Amino acid sequence: MTDLKLFRLDTEGRDIELRGSTVALEVELQRRVEARMEAMLGIRFLASEKPTGPWHRGRIDTLGLNENNRPALIEYKKGSDSGVLSQAFPYLSWLESAHHEFEALVKEKLGAEAAESIDWRNPRMVCIAASFSHHDRVAAQRLRERIDLVRYRIFDGRLLLSLLLIESAPGSPSQAPDRRQHREREIAAGAGSRDGKPSVQAFSGAAPACLRDLYAELDETLTAWGEVEVAPLMHYIAYRRMVNLASVIFRPKHEVILVYLRVELEEGFSRDMRGIGHLGTGDLELRTASAVGLEKAGSLIRRAFEAA
Repeated sequence: MTDLKLFRLDTEGRDIELRGSTVALEVELQRRVEARMEAMLGIRFLASEKPTGPWHRGRIDTLGLNENNRPALIEYKKGSDSGVLSQAFPYLSWLESAHHEFEALVKEKLGAEAAESIDWRNPRMVCIAASFSHHDRVAAQRLRERIDLVRYRIFDGRLLLSLLLIESAPGSPSQAPDRRQHREREIAAGAGSRDGKPSVQAFSGAAPACLRDLYAELDETLTAWGEVEVAPLMHYIAYRRMVNLASVIFRPKHEVILVYLRVELEEGFSRDMRGIGHLGTGDLELRTASAVGLEKAGSLIRRAFEAA
């Protein structure tokens, strides 16, 4: 991936490149990310400098819950330091043994509903540093956990903070706790979700027959602009980069696919979901029933891709 370059217009209308720099102190980077973490990374803030106890012997820089209800741990390095990956292992090990502690923290900060919805199967580790070596990127791809390597830069006298996703390994979901296993067995048997709506798991990650061709076109559209991770979750399919760019939900009864995007409302074609509870992430709903609708949605999907 090439370096990000930023330019500004000078008084004569010429583009002048802004030179990137790093922070003087890691805590400066940490505070800036924590202040806008949900917008930047799709992670809700829970705690800073979380101690992991005498066995794991450390402090997690930032602890959070991502937009797909999975635990998220963030580590920062102001420069280049391959040690940031080695720190991930004891912290993820702590998380495996601290479910009750983590649930209590989520309940305190985000409420009982969020605590009940935690998905333990594939926690997210985000490493933010000035740069990463080739060995870091190879190591991230070899791990079974989900790891995002994110490079930062400061521009224009520290007024601008840039985050650039360098590497993202989706990880392999670990075995779910008994409660979730029981729930998934119910869905596999056709019980559906709690609200009686279809579940992605019921389709084994694929669309029902009546929507299969339309979903194939939608999938092609959602992944046309670059690398996108596709993650089938309990109630929807998430298409993500740094954050979710789209959430896809099937409605076979009405032969439509619902797509939720993080873009502004387009009158007459989409529905504003701000303040309205729904599955998936994003405040704009597209109701897609044909290839014609998909063609019209193309520009909105591209905007969502660029914003993610």
